[in-house]
Amino acid sequence: MRVGGDRVPDVRLAAMTATATTTMESLALTNYGHFTTMLVEDGRVRGLGLHLDRLTADCAALFGARLSPDRVRAEIAAAVAGTPGPVTVRVTVVDPALPLARPAAAGTPQLLVTTRPAGPHDPPPVRVRTVRYERDVPQVKHTGLFGPLHQRRRAQQDGYDDALFLDADGLVSEGVTWNIGFFDGDTVIWPLADALPGVTMRLIERAYDGPQRREPVGISQLPAMAAAFTTNAAVGIRAVAAVDTVGFDPGHPVLDALRRRYAQVAPEPLV
Repeated sequence: MRVGGDRVPDVRLAAMTATATTTMESLALTNYGHFTTMLVEDGRVRGLGLHLDRLTADCAALFGARLSPDRVRAEIAAAVAGTPGPVTVRVTVVDPALPLARPAAAGTPQLLVTTRPAGPHDPPPVRVRTVRYERDVPQVKHTGLFGPLHQRRRAQQDGYDDALFLDADGLVSEGVTWNIGFFDGDTVIWPLADALPGVTMRLIERAYDGPQRREPVGISQLPAMAAAFTTNAAVGIRAVAAVDTVGFDPGHPVLDALRRRYAQVAPEPLV
C-alpha cells in the first residue's frame, strides 16, 4: 500500500515468545506506542468496532502504518481461547526497532495482546481529587502513562481513590484511565474538553435515551450536580462518591438507568 508515494508498512503480529519480550523491552526503553483495552465475554466485546477503529487511526498517526482489523480480531480470539469467564484484554502496538535518536525513521510496528482477569462487576464508588494535568496528544490512547499514573499514585497517597484532570483553564477533562459524566438532575452532561473520546462513553451516549449534552464543566459547577460517574471498558459505569470535597449520591437512579442502557448494547463477536 502506498500513500503519497511512500510505502505504508503493515503491522506485524508479535507472537507471545521472544518477540513479545523484545516488544516489552521497547515499551520500557522508549514508551512510544498506543493501545486499547476491552472486556471480552464469551468471545464478544461491546464496542469492538470502535476499539478497532481506534487502533487503526492511532497506528496511522503514530507510525504511519496500516493495521489489519481482521488480524487483530484473530489475535484477540486466540489469546482468550479456552479462558473461562470475562477477560480484560489489552492490545498494544509498538515498534521494537524504533531508534531513540531517530523516532521518525521508518520501522515496522508490532502488535502485542495481553490478558488479565476481569475486575469486579460492581466496584464501589470512588472518591477523586482534581489536579491540573493534561496528557500529551490527548486524542491518542498512547502508552505514555507515567504522568497519569504518578497523579493517581499521589492522589491515593493522600487518601483518594484516583485523580481527575483539569485543563489549563480549570475545566474538567478526563480521569487517569476513564472518562467522567455528570447529572444535573435532568440532563447527563459530558465535559467538553481536549480529552480521549472513550469507547464506553461513546456507547453510552448512543444508548442513553434521556437528555444529554456536551459542554465545558468547571469545578465551580460541581456542587449543583446530583450525580457523577466514570466510564471505561474494563468496568463500565462506576459511581463517583466525591470530587475533592463535593459529594454526590452514589445510589442515584440515573446511574442504574445508564447501566441498564449500557447492558443493552449488543456485544460484537470476535470471529
